[in-house]
Order: sequence, then C-alpha cells, then structure tokens
Amino acid sequence: MRLNCVEAGDGPPVILLHGLFGSAQNWGGVQRHLAARHRVLALDLRNHGASRRAAEMDYPAMAADVAETMRALGVAPAAVIGHSMGGKVAMALALAEPALVARLGVVDIAPIAYPPALRPYVAAMQAVPLRSGLTRREADAALAGTIPEPGIRAFLVQNLRMQDDPPRWRLGLEEIAAAMPVIEGFPELPGRYEGPTLVINGERSSYIQLDLHQRFQALFPAARFATVAGVGHWVHAENPAGFLALVDPFLD
Repeated sequence: MRLNCVEAGDGPPVILLHGLFGSAQNWGGVQRHLAARHRVLALDLRNHGASRRAAEMDYPAMAADVAETMRALGVAPAAVIGHSMGGKVAMALALAEPALVARLGVVDIAPIAYPPALRPYVAAMQAVPLRSGLTRREADAALAGTIPEPGIRAFLVQNLRMQDDPPRWRLGLEEIAAAMPVIEGFPELPGRYEGPTLVINGERSSYIQLDLHQRFQALFPAARFATVAGVGHWVHAENPAGFLALVDPFLD
C-alpha cells in the first residue's frame, strides 16, 4: 500500500520510519533539523497513524509498502532510517531492494526475534473504555495498572483521537495484536546489503548487545556501530542532539 507521508525540506531524500505504536510525527524535531539540507519524508507504517489498516504485518509486506511509496513519490534511491520496528522494516527493505536504499540507518534494534514483552501494552490499550467524554487523564489511569512508566503511557495515549466522540485509536490495534509474533521476529531473508550502514544504540538500552554485531555484519557488511550516551531505547527522542551528531555526518 502507499503510506501516509509527512514531508519537509529539499535536497537528497531521507526516509524516516517510526517504531511500534508510533507515527510520522514522532520524528518532528529530527525531521525539522534534517530538512535544512534534505528532502525528509516521515512515513506512517501500515496500521499506524493515517495509513491504511491491513491484517498482514510481516516485514516483507511493510518493506514493500515503503518501496511503493518511495517510487510513487519519486524518491528512490534514498537514505532510509528506522527506529525499532521501523528499523526492522528498513533492514528488510535494504535486503529486498538494495537499489532503493542509498544508505541505511538502524536505531536501537537488531535483525533478530525479541521476547513478547510488548503484548501486554496492546491488551491494555484494547481494554481502555472508549466512551464519550473520556479524558486523556482517564485513559492514562486505565493503562497504569499494566504500564507503570508515565513516559510510555504518554506516548501511547498520543494515539487517541480525542476530537472524535467517542475517542478512538489511530492504530489498528486488532491487526497489531494478531501480528505481534511476526512483529517481534525477523525473517530469514536472502542476500546482503552492501551499502553504508550505521547502527545506533542507546547506552542504557538492551536491544543491541555486543554479540549481535556479528549478526549485523553478516547481513550488512559495511555496518558500523555508534552509541548515544545516557539514553534508553527512544534514542532520537531522549537525546536528539546526540542522535543528530551521528546522523548528520552519516548522511553527508
């Protein structure tokens, strides 16, 4: 499918791909900075934001969405940067259609299967009573029993369309819930991506351990690795300056 796109700037194209439960707007500050020298396109992946809903959410399908959107907008090849689930989509795209990817940025995720730690988040969001008059504070309170971290709850509640009566989620929660096993995983894909690859992790994040560098280099032989100090999984949101200090020279 062709994906919803938020576009800014002019110059060499850069594609930004958000993580699970996210949307194009998560890249706001990063996009504004990069748009000074690049044509920056932040996409809503399927079942997220303003893009369409679909039952299929495996990585080849999501990568094909990005490829179709890039071709429709005339931005191939482009630098492609993805965070978390979006990083897996970016890697799948680079392996499937390397000619579309001028350079690859992977933010705090590896091409492996992860434990099902986020399934309770989906169940908690599905259990929020979407009634007329629901407030963000009430939605936050409904999530608190499952999700103790206020920052994560605030991030999830951003997906509520409070202007609707009753409010509704911008996410395809049923589709996401059914697809969690494939979202957590990563398929065995043929080929390798030989282009420039930058893998960025957060210093306090456990998503990319040192022993995974070999796995990256088997698929992305030009991969180099960098760490943003003092941050967890949400690297570009927690320390945008540190993130951009790595991304700016990589794109240039």
